[in-house]
Amino acid sequence: MVVEIIRYNIAPDSSEHFIQTYKEAATFLERSEHCLSYEIIQGIEEPNHFIIRIEWDSVEGHMQGFRTGPDFQPFFALVRPFFQSILEMKHYSVITNSK
Repeated sequence: MVVEIIRYNIAPDSSEHFIQTYKEAATFLERSEHCLSYEIIQGIEEPNHFIIRIEWDSVEGHMQGFRTGPDFQPFFALVRPFFQSILEMKHYSVITNSK
């Protein structure tokens, strides 16, 4: 399992649209056999900062499975307008967790 972290800086007047768009786009994540779970997180101290946290079965499952599958294009079409607001988009290995 790997975790993809996407950090965004979203203008205050676009935050509701961003949230609604990602909720809609998440339906395509839910359909993917490679997506184990996801979170949409908004900053409290800095509400214009958002994190999308996606657990994938593997980097290959994300990059070759999801991205070449039928759900990627509609997912990407929804989130593409926010790409200029990305601060970070990387994969991470989980070293330890509480579960």
